[in-house]
Amino acid sequence: MNTARTARFAAAYALLRAGADIGDHLVQSDHCARTKGATDAAPVQVLDDGRVIATHGTAAGRRACAVHCLTYTGTQAAALLLGARALGLRLRPGPVAAALAISGLTHFAIDRRVPGGLLERFADATGKGAFYRLADHGINGAARMDAACHHGFETLAAAVLAR
Repeated sequence: MNTARTARFAAAYALLRAGADIGDHLVQSDHCARTKGATDAAPVQVLDDGRVIATHGTAAGRRACAVHCLTYTGTQAAALLLGARALGLRLRPGPVAAALAISGLTHFAIDRRVPGGLLERFADATGKGAFYRLADHGINGAARMDAACHHGFETLAAAVLAR
């Protein structure tokens, strides 16, 4: 086993994961978090003192999801590059770009949680539809499945970086 490759994989995964959590929960704007799943059939309304001040449909939902994915991927890039520098890891630009593309593009597909969207269809096709819709007992199945998918693709991205 190549010890350097194993260490590079572990460090890359940890840095990508940290960047992902920061990008998802600290950097993502409230607007993006609320609007990224909006569609014309299931719009998101912005309220002010109970009054509707804006309604966001498909175009705004796609835009919000894209903005979120750009800031998310940028946060992962910063964590990866700063962390690699601090750890003395030499990462090549091509694999870094490929890893960030894997993470950012799959993030858009997973986070654009529209009714009948990719993650919901996957849940239904694999017999996990009830879990996906669970929002009780302190558990949100859709959010847990979302996180699991992100972790899986970040693992793939780290493997690309480790090669």
